[in-house]
Amino acid sequence: MKQNIEKQQPIWRLRSRERVALLLFGDIVAAYIALFISIYLWSLFDAWLDFSLEFLQAKTPEWFFLLPLIWLVLIFELYDTRRASRRKETLLAISLAAAIGFGLYLIVYFTTDPNTPLPRIAIALFIPLCALFNFCWRYIYIKLFTTPIFMRRVIIVGAGKAGQALVDTIQSITPKPFVLVGLLDDDLDKQNMELHGFQVLGKCLDLDRIIHQFDVTDIISAISDNIRPEILQSLINAEEKGIEVTTMPIAYEDLTGRIPVRYLKSEWLLRTFFDQAHVSESYILIKRFIDIIVSAIGLLALAATYPFIAAFIKVDSHGPIFLRQERIGKNGKPYTILKYRTMVHDPGVGSVTPTQKNDARITRIGKILRKSHIDELPQVLNILKSDMSVVGPRAEITSLVEMFSEHIPFYRSRLMVKPGLTGWAQIHQPYAATIEETIEKLEYDLYYIKHRSIIFDFHIMVRTASQVLGFRGR
Repeated sequence: MKQNIEKQQPIWRLRSRERVALLLFGDIVAAYIALFISIYLWSLFDAWLDFSLEFLQAKTPEWFFLLPLIWLVLIFELYDTRRASRRKETLLAISLAAAIGFGLYLIVYFTTDPNTPLPRIAIALFIPLCALFNFCWRYIYIKLFTTPIFMRRVIIVGAGKAGQALVDTIQSITPKPFVLVGLLDDDLDKQNMELHGFQVLGKCLDLDRIIHQFDVTDIISAISDNIRPEILQSLINAEEKGIEVTTMPIAYEDLTGRIPVRYLKSEWLLRTFFDQAHVSESYILIKRFIDIIVSAIGLLALAATYPFIAAFIKVDSHGPIFLRQERIGKNGKPYTILKYRTMVHDPGVGSVTPTQKNDARITRIGKILRKSHIDELPQVLNILKSDMSVVGPRAEITSLVEMFSEHIPFYRSRLMVKPGLTGWAQIHQPYAATIEETIEKLEYDLYYIKHRSIIFDFHIMVRTASQVLGFRGR
């Protein structure tokens, strides 16, 4: 189907970072409005004469004003701009955050002394009010700020394999991240053709005309080979006029959170990836400190829950409580991973096959452990021993690493860092049962390695906590 590429009167062409900032600002405003309304209603329940500064000072503890920040953590997944543009996912995420909030509220309510001065009524009012106002703001965002008039307008230069792959990626995203005007290519056979629903509007040297004709704000270069000097000069001229120019790999990363290994040449690994994947010593030290803290907390949780989980595993199926397997760690060094067993025990099976979705080998208690991610808890011992980290690529079995290395370009590059209890690939793609799915998982892993930082690690840990609390494991 031919896309609508009519010129729109520009208002505010929102970039992805600007959308996140806008969403965050609106969420904070909505949450604090809910907070002060809940305090006001609480003052009425409390038979206070009026809502005043005196009431706030006398009755409201300081930590109460941090509740909106806790709410932002509970809806953290809604700062994915694609997810934030879908009304159904927004409603589900906010409802889940409210349910988790009420669960935490009930724990506090029933475990603290009734005589302890806590704003129980105000908290009970804040949660539904915050959910309501937050959803109203997000509904306004979806109805207003996802319309074409607020979206960037993009032209792709190059309609070869890389350009067509990028178009496929854009087509797979709902709602669309921007308005794709069309493509340019010097191949005479492609002129005025439609590729995956978008028209080739002309040759690469028609760029200046296309920019003015269709109010283009961004250019993505998807030319795989060397760019001719005249085309390069056209791109430079566009950049000088305020048009944002980027390359296909960077655009692909921004759209998917992955690196397009299928469309990169081998020299990219040396020229780009290794240069950008290095981290500072301070990052390594801080990351190790976080690993020790998290593993210490995890050991307490492991000790407290082990008797119950061990009993359930033994009652459910015959076999050991723990699964011990050799995995490949950083720089290809093997180590023994420790997990709760979630599959039927078959000592006669020598080979290992990847876990499938709805795998028949998974036990009844195993399904619960996997959904809640509790099966991963014993790995805190591996983290404490420094075989693993809290965040990193999933640890793979030795035989699978050898097999995938033969079939997938750059596969061993994921061994540059320690494997992780959770990771960028794990929160996006729990299963990888085929070569194609493994390539996609690798794209996530390489993206993490290239962009890793303490803030990114924190982002992944919060997303993981959200999935665990929402029981959205694999």
